[in-house]
Amino acid sequence: MYIEQAYKGNNATWRVILTILVSTGFLLINFIAFLLTSPEDMDRIYEMMRNMPPILNLIGNLTIFVFLLLILVLLVVFLHGRSFVSLTTSRKKIDFSRVLFSTLLIVSITLLMFGISYYMSPAGIEWNFNPGKFALLLIVSLILFPFQIGYEEYLFRGYLMQQLGILANNRWFPLLLTSVLFGLMHSANPEVAEMGYITMVYYIGFGLLMGVMTLMDEGLELALGFHLGNNLMAALLITSDWSAIQTDALFRYVDESASSEVVQEMLLSVAIIFPVILFVLAKKYSWTNWKQRLTGKVLSKETFSATHE
Repeated sequence: MYIEQAYKGNNATWRVILTILVSTGFLLINFIAFLLTSPEDMDRIYEMMRNMPPILNLIGNLTIFVFLLLILVLLVVFLHGRSFVSLTTSRKKIDFSRVLFSTLLIVSITLLMFGISYYMSPAGIEWNFNPGKFALLLIVSLILFPFQIGYEEYLFRGYLMQQLGILANNRWFPLLLTSVLFGLMHSANPEVAEMGYITMVYYIGFGLLMGVMTLMDEGLELALGFHLGNNLMAALLITSDWSAIQTDALFRYVDESASSEVVQEMLLSVAIIFPVILFVLAKKYSWTNWKQRLTGKVLSKETFSATHE
């Protein structure tokens, strides 16, 4: 019943269009600017970002998401007349234990995979720990990353998933489209320029993983926790010259050829790690009826209303 939660609000066409335009305006402008900017100019922009103090770069990149998330939530609550809970989950209240479990799951997997990778090939990685800088990075990350991942999840797996679902009257279309849109949003990241568009397989695959979690679990909680843990590890564990955001992480890639190994790890994650993660979550939360939940029809507004009277 997660997609059907959209029926709890006013979904007049003009309200949906206005919400999408206002809440995604910054992303749309940024994406258009990326398409219109020459490769040479993009290289200069990336170089300028690399020359900034890492913590200022991080704050500058993440602060905008505080306002974007606030705008999206306010539009849903006041323009659509819906509750924040209905945007988050089909449960009566938000299950924070699910958020915590999925966060710890991806943190554990990331640390394990990094440990194996570092043990097998330590030459291209150096210890980068600076107590003062890392402490500041940790504080800023814990404050700002929840807004960044919150905006992305509430936009793609929340608002758009629900609105596209009741529009298309099925679940597979919003699942696929939001995953592709999520990937496209990351196409301007320096990693893509450095390692090639093959990395888009990872971003779209990550969006698909979050979408499957959301539909199978009938709520955003697992996706919120998983996305948060993933981004925290990306900021705190290891950094590189081609990272989307430079940080004073514990480790740093120093080998120029390391980018090819990172691409292999990304593709390995999509092909093997992501399915394993879904298997673990399916066992823990007793997911069943995969076909209906991922590809089935969405209830009509009348049927949904009748069952919730």
